[in-house]
Amino acid sequence: MSSVRSSLQKQQSLPVRPIIPLVARISDQNASGAPPMTVREKSRLDKFKQLLASPNTDLEELRKHSWSGIPREVRPITWRLLSGYLPANKERRELVLKRKREEYFGFIEQYYHSRTDEHYKDTYRQIHIDIPRTNPLIPLFQQPAVQEVFERILFIWAIRHPASGYVQGINDLVTPFFVLVGKLHQRTPFHVAALPLETQRNIEADSFWCMSKLLDGIQDNYTFAQPGIQNKVKALEELVSRIDEDVHNHFKKYEVEYLQFAFRWMNNLLMRELPLRCTIRLWDTYQAEAEGFSHFHLYVCAAFLIEWRKEILSMVDFQGLLMLLQNLPTIHWGNEEVGLLLAEAYRLKYMFADAPSHYKR
Repeated sequence: MSSVRSSLQKQQSLPVRPIIPLVARISDQNASGAPPMTVREKSRLDKFKQLLASPNTDLEELRKHSWSGIPREVRPITWRLLSGYLPANKERRELVLKRKREEYFGFIEQYYHSRTDEHYKDTYRQIHIDIPRTNPLIPLFQQPAVQEVFERILFIWAIRHPASGYVQGINDLVTPFFVLVGKLHQRTPFHVAALPLETQRNIEADSFWCMSKLLDGIQDNYTFAQPGIQNKVKALEELVSRIDEDVHNHFKKYEVEYLQFAFRWMNNLLMRELPLRCTIRLWDTYQAEAEGFSHFHLYVCAAFLIEWRKEILSMVDFQGLLMLLQNLPTIHWGNEEVGLLLAEAYRLKYMFADAPSHYKR
């Protein structure tokens, strides 16, 4: 108990966003310099390569293999396929990429100049304010060229989706795609502006389309009053009351509302709670799981909360609880912790998904 208190005192000087250094945030478990692949890892990679080399990739089979993590080398193409951005038919891929990239830059030509118009300037101003706050401790995201890319992606998405427009939190959702699509986690440290112009443009367009595919499935999270998030936070509260009454009652006793910590978990898909390498591993599974971002995420949040049950129950005041929940110590998490979290979420889903009163989609 005293150790929890002393660790909390240290945390009280922290900002709400946990401080996670560059290496911890961006590096991947299998980054260059990591130990050589095991026989099992090599065999998994070969299986992925075989699936990807097929004239028509079997997406069901690809999902099945991706659930437990995608090898780093094949992640960029696998994500593009699982998100629905690339077709399963290998011959059509280059053509689709060419067309979609041209389409995106057509949007830029058509709309981007309107960012200073009366109707859109507030949207653009909010995006412009939020972008420097996106992963402020990773130098990659502080590069002017990268921030300009994010401004264009988010502005175009916002004006093409007037039902929601731009909402804070969407800025975070571009980062995993941007890092993955550009294989940027393999190239640090470096400057995006130094890449060939065509490479920069391809990374930008692909990041836009992958993010759009993700947001298509969770757009009610970002429409007026964010009903999707409100419903998911209520569903989380109901689920936790069933799986761990002690934690649920502890929150009630100290008047902690689930919205006070879980709004961010839903709005940012746990990206503010985990190192970026963990988000990337988590999204391997979300893209492999049917309705991973819109439905399975709820069970991941429940498993994530219960992971800290001991620390939660040892906190005996409102401020201490909230401070803990907003600065959970995941800095050293890697693939193993995420794997265990996903296994627990899977178990919860199969125990509670059919209970009609707990979660109505």
